[in-house]
Amino acid sequence: MIRQLVRSYIFLVAIAIALFTVPVAFSLTSQLRGDTEDSVVREAETMALLLANGDSTSCEALQEMAEAYAAQTPGDVQVAGAPGCAPSLLRPRQDAALTAALDRNDPTTDWGSSFIWGPELVITVPAKRAGEDRAVGAVRIVYSTDEMTDRLWTIWGFRAILAVLVLVVAALLGVGVARRLTRPLRQLNDMASKFSDGDLTARSPVTGPPETQTLARTLNQGAERLDTLIAAQRIFVADASHQLRTPLTALRLSLDNIADGVDDAFVREDVEQATAEVVRMNRLVNGLLVLARAEAKVTVAEPLPLLDIVRERLAVWRPAADERGVTIALRGSIDGRPSVLSSPGHLDQMLDNVLSNALEVSPDGGTITVRVDPLGDVVGVSVLDEGPGMSDAEKSRAFDRFWRGQGLTGKGGSGLGLAVVKQLATDDGGTVALTDAPPVSASLDRGHPHGRGLCVTITLRAVSSRASSRSGG
Repeated sequence: MIRQLVRSYIFLVAIAIALFTVPVAFSLTSQLRGDTEDSVVREAETMALLLANGDSTSCEALQEMAEAYAAQTPGDVQVAGAPGCAPSLLRPRQDAALTAALDRNDPTTDWGSSFIWGPELVITVPAKRAGEDRAVGAVRIVYSTDEMTDRLWTIWGFRAILAVLVLVVAALLGVGVARRLTRPLRQLNDMASKFSDGDLTARSPVTGPPETQTLARTLNQGAERLDTLIAAQRIFVADASHQLRTPLTALRLSLDNIADGVDDAFVREDVEQATAEVVRMNRLVNGLLVLARAEAKVTVAEPLPLLDIVRERLAVWRPAADERGVTIALRGSIDGRPSVLSSPGHLDQMLDNVLSNALEVSPDGGTITVRVDPLGDVVGVSVLDEGPGMSDAEKSRAFDRFWRGQGLTGKGGSGLGLAVVKQLATDDGGTVALTDAPPVSASLDRGHPHGRGLCVTITLRAVSSRASSRSGG
């Protein structure tokens, strides 16, 4: 918008300069041409009068005047007729202009070009005595226009330079005015950018013209109301989840006590089913607490050592994987010590959720591969399993809350793991993507529905080595 305003200012100033400067320049050019023509004609007519007299005194005066004129001006004097008068002067060539002057007594002016003028101005004036109609000779002045051309360039060049300077000044002033006019819009844009990053406390200053002030007040009021509603929703979810944990714990203890004192197999089976549902509800409550914390106000992301966090989480999950004979391997371009921008604890939680899902669907004796791949401005962390994978329809719903896939042991999940991962990654300015893992022949032999596995890729913003070294120092 600033560029458009500046271009508009320059365009308007250029039109003003063209309307006022160009006509003045043309007027000065026409005046220069007219003054020069009048001066040369006047000198030629004076010399023609001296030539027409024909006496010795007039001839001497003509000779002296022609020599002085040639010495002081870029014009050369040529005389036709009266061979005894001014014999040292050049004789003009016989052409239509000379014929018109000698035969018809018509003076002629030839600028040499239809566009402004040519290299020479040629003026031919007849010389006739008083009372006679026939010309006794003619005077021609060939006037070089080089000096006129230099003055023409001065006229137009000065105005062109002045116009450029005015346009530069107009551009500089236009930038200042445009930035001042668009400052309220930039402030509103900054507020919208902070909103998109999850900062619901962002507000815009109420400045600028009345229209932008009204818009700023409206947006601030809407943001205040939205922040209040979302905060109330988060508090409600967190409080409700927290309050439900106590009665669920008490209910499970009661069911355990009932199961210990019941001998009837049918009643014991019912109690065990009820206990399983209580356990599942407890997992849902814990998942809601984690999601409520994930949706809390976004903290400032900071550089974190990616490989250190990945190795730490893999070390935590390896004992659980070893119980089922599952191997967890770290692969990828792991040279150096890449750092990523993430809020403290976010990357740990994302890895835990993804590894938990991968371990849940992995077959006994399978392999979970974790890859770390720097991708320019971002770093990708991929977790590949050898489970049944997902269809395209399942991938489209995988990030929905409380949705559970058809994993091997997926019935015990809460359906909030990937939703939490997506929320945390988005808060850190990253992304999460689900793709098919490379086919594994072993999974096909085990009769899995898809036999291709799933690849969960978490992409986070990378930190340059220089920046990470400063932060580490």
